[in-house]
Amino acid sequence: MSRFAYWLSAALIIAAATLYYPKWQEPNVHATISWDVSGYYLYLPAALIYKDIKHLKWWDEVGAKYNPGPGQGQAFQHPSGNYVMKYPMGQALQFLPWFAAAHLLAEPLGYPADGFSLPYQAAISWGSLLVALLGLWFLRRVLKIYFSDTVVAATLICLVFGTNYLEYASITGAMTHNWLFTLYTLLVFSTIRFYQNPSFGWAATIGLLIGWATLTRPTEIISALIPLLWGVGSWAAFRGRLSFLQNQFPKIALAAFVAGGVIFLQLAYWKYATGEWIVYSYQEQGFNWLRPHLSDVLFSARAGWLVYSPMMAFAVAGMFFLWRDWRKTGWRETGWRETLSRAGYSFVSDEPSQRLGDIGHETESRASQSRASQSRASQDSSHIHRDGTGAEVFLPVAIFCLSALYIVAAWDIWWYGGSLGQRAMVQSYPLWAFPLAYFIRWVSERSLRRWAFVPLAGMCIYLNLWWSHQAHRGELFVSEQMTKRYMLKILGRYEAERDWLKLLDTKEEFKGPERRNVREVYFNNFENDTTCVTGEAPIAGAKSLIMTRETQFSPTYTLPVKAGEKGWLRASVVFKCDSKEWNFWQMTQFVVRFYDGEKVVKERMIRLQRHIDGSETKQIFFDTKIPEERFFDRAIVLFYHPESPTTIRLDDLKAETFEE
Repeated sequence: MSRFAYWLSAALIIAAATLYYPKWQEPNVHATISWDVSGYYLYLPAALIYKDIKHLKWWDEVGAKYNPGPGQGQAFQHPSGNYVMKYPMGQALQFLPWFAAAHLLAEPLGYPADGFSLPYQAAISWGSLLVALLGLWFLRRVLKIYFSDTVVAATLICLVFGTNYLEYASITGAMTHNWLFTLYTLLVFSTIRFYQNPSFGWAATIGLLIGWATLTRPTEIISALIPLLWGVGSWAAFRGRLSFLQNQFPKIALAAFVAGGVIFLQLAYWKYATGEWIVYSYQEQGFNWLRPHLSDVLFSARAGWLVYSPMMAFAVAGMFFLWRDWRKTGWRETGWRETLSRAGYSFVSDEPSQRLGDIGHETESRASQSRASQSRASQDSSHIHRDGTGAEVFLPVAIFCLSALYIVAAWDIWWYGGSLGQRAMVQSYPLWAFPLAYFIRWVSERSLRRWAFVPLAGMCIYLNLWWSHQAHRGELFVSEQMTKRYMLKILGRYEAERDWLKLLDTKEEFKGPERRNVREVYFNNFENDTTCVTGEAPIAGAKSLIMTRETQFSPTYTLPVKAGEKGWLRASVVFKCDSKEWNFWQMTQFVVRFYDGEKVVKERMIRLQRHIDGSETKQIFFDTKIPEERFFDRAIVLFYHPESPTTIRLDDLKAETFEE
């Protein structure tokens, strides 16, 4: 069943990547090599095609042709005068084989060998797809050591169909999260193999994987926790692990040397590019370790992990079952050896009474590495449960998962840019798969639990597929800008009204069937104004309000609204722009404020360009509840046009009060 679940999951990932949304065929900022991916990738064309990794003089031409995102590929100019890549080089090295294949084939296929043409886009996409399938295969192999085949099958289905892993394994697989997911599955697998047979080969592999993960994202240095803590479930096991580190010191030193050598590549690049060994390339971005954004990371509408991947709430609950087993058996000095033995592995030791919790006391232990697949397939998960697997994996899994969550939440840009849910959590899913499998195992023990779980899991799967669709073809998901009110408005729908986009900016919406006691309190057609107006191509009459990059703030227009009035205020304006501004940070803001002296009592706004197509002329309004409980002495309306290169015109500014 787990093999079938793997191929079913693989089919979904392949279909999403190649049929539903083949990203390599998309242009400009929607292409595979765009935005963050172009930053990871930039090392390769800079060093291997253009031979210019310091000055990036070639970028202007490539950037103008392919428009992959921010200028200079998200590199920044160092005080030395040279450009420095924002992102570490680990992902570029993982891209290297696929880049090389594309570079060899580009010209024979009739495409420019410039690093960004279609062969490069396709090669990086397809390479990312193969890496995803590899990672999922090794996750299956690892889970089968600890859980029954049925539980592993259900875990794979829940993870792929029911979480944002689908997005980052298929459509946006070139992001680091997919590749790190696979590195982590290989690391767990290599760790288990190493503790079966502590060889130099497995030690070097572990060092390579830790170094490569760290070279991809420096915070992944926590991957070292996995080989250090795996199988440690008691103080006795911890003492045994310390003994192992001493007895196997040459192998541990080799792993550390390999990891350090891989990480040193980044330091060598910094030294070459800037003359400095250490460069903080993220500039103004950093961590707030004392005030992590934990609630936002978990529950916000903007990018909440459990909001957009509610399936992982079962993994969070499953951590309790891991803890429960650890409490029951964590101080027993058995478990690991029995678990692996039941999974088909055998051990030969000079000390028959030795525990694998103390794996490390032995220096002569050897593993046969032969699999008893039939025995493993028939193994009942409850046996594994009683043999203390929870005791063996709880501490490494819990410590790693909580550390990873804390690091994700501490990052200043906690929503991680254009992210469907919390993309920075995806690489830790190989570890979160353990509590998820534990929860599924617990569910499988009682038929009533199964009857409750199956429809809930089905809803999570539907919701994940719906969000994945809305992030691309459906377009109801608005990356970086989601709000609770907008999310609830569109949830489960496939068509939307344009006015709903106002809820991306304002918290209020008039929902009454009709407005009562409507009273116009302000009107301005700008015919008598002399500030910020133009007579050139006005919308109506002789003049219109005009705003450009040089004129970012309009005059402030006072509205005759008094404290104590009950009801709503509707502000409207006729709006036209020469060309639409697509960057929401630079869209024109239509603002209503209520003041008490110089203190802002309340403010609401909408971004006007959300509500137009191209250069059309349109009347746009939004509603604001007049403050009832807080005093204010004046109300104003203004427009803010933040550094947009586009020119906009406004006319017929109007304000009305009304009641529900």
